[in-house]
Amino acid sequence: MISYTIRRALYGVLILLGVNLATFFLFFTVNTPDDMARLNIGGKRVTQELIEKWKTERGYDKPLYWNDTKQGTDQLTETIFWERSVSLFKLDFGRPDSESSGDIGHEVSTRMWVSMQLAIPIFLLQVIASTAFALLLVMFRNTKLDLWGVILCVLMLSISSLFYIIVGQFLFSRVLKLVPISGYVQSLDLVRFLVLPVMLSAIARLGAEARLYRAMFLEEISKDYVRTARAKGLSERIVMFRHVLRNALIPIITSAGGYLPYVFMGSLVFESFFGIPGLGAYVIEAISKQDFAIVRTMVFVGSLLYITTYVLIDMAYTWVDPRVRLA
Repeated sequence: MISYTIRRALYGVLILLGVNLATFFLFFTVNTPDDMARLNIGGKRVTQELIEKWKTERGYDKPLYWNDTKQGTDQLTETIFWERSVSLFKLDFGRPDSESSGDIGHEVSTRMWVSMQLAIPIFLLQVIASTAFALLLVMFRNTKLDLWGVILCVLMLSISSLFYIIVGQFLFSRVLKLVPISGYVQSLDLVRFLVLPVMLSAIARLGAEARLYRAMFLEEISKDYVRTARAKGLSERIVMFRHVLRNALIPIITSAGGYLPYVFMGSLVFESFFGIPGLGAYVIEAISKQDFAIVRTMVFVGSLLYITTYVLIDMAYTWVDPRVRLA
C-alpha cells in the first residue's frame, strides 16, 4: 500500500507538471504579455508606456522561459515561467492580473470554505438520495414503479441544470417566498440562502446517478452469492442492504468520488446564479475580467484536487473490498 501510494503520488506530480506546462504554453501562445496588458488596461488610448508600466507592476516584463541578461540560476528563475508557473507548486499564486493589489492565495483559502458550505451538503444528499432511490427501484424491479422510476430518471437527466435553477427560483422565491432568491451571509441565516441551491443541485444530478446505481445493483443481484443468500432464507431487505449494496460500493465510490473536487472548487453555475462568493463564482469573475493569473491558478488547483481524489479512491477500494490488492 505504501509503495503504491508513493508511486501514484510521483505519477501525479508528473501529470501535474504536464498540465502546468501545457496551460502556461497555451496561455502565452494565444496572448502575449502585451496583449494581456491591452486587455486589462482597456480604453482606446493604450500607449506603449502604459503597457510597459502594467507589465513591470505585475512581473510580465521578463522573458518567458530563459533570461539571457542574467547569470547562473537567475537565467532560469528570473523568468515569467518560473515566477508564474513553477511557483504554483509552492502554493504561491501571486497577484491577479486585473487588479493592482490583492492576493490570489488569500482569495482561494477564503472562498474555498464558502464553496464547501454549499458542496458538502450537496454531495451527501446526492449520494444518499441516489443510492436510496436506486435501491427502491431494484427492490420493485419489473413493476410499474420501476418503469416509471426509470422514465423519471431519463427525464431528469435530459433537463439542463439551468432549468431547475430558473424554475426553482421562480417557484420557491418569487411565488411561495420561502427562501431568498440569491445571496450569502455569514450567520445562522446562512441555511436560508443555501437550502434552495443544495436542493436544486441534488435534484439535477439525481436522475443520472440513480440510473447508474440501478444498473450496478441489477448486475449484482444476478450473481451467485445473492442466490445463495436468498436460498438461506434471508429477506429481500437484508439481501439488498447487507450483500448487494456492500458489493456495489466500489462503483459507487468511483462515481461519487469524482464529485469530491467540486466540494473544494465549487459549482460554477450554482454559485454564479445564487450569488454565493465561492471559488466557482471566483473563476467566472476571472474569466469575465480575462484575468489569466486567476484562471491558471484554478486550473492548477483543480488538477491537484483531481489527482489527489483518485489516489484516495484507489486506496478506498481496499477498505470496502479486502480482495482488492494494490500492486
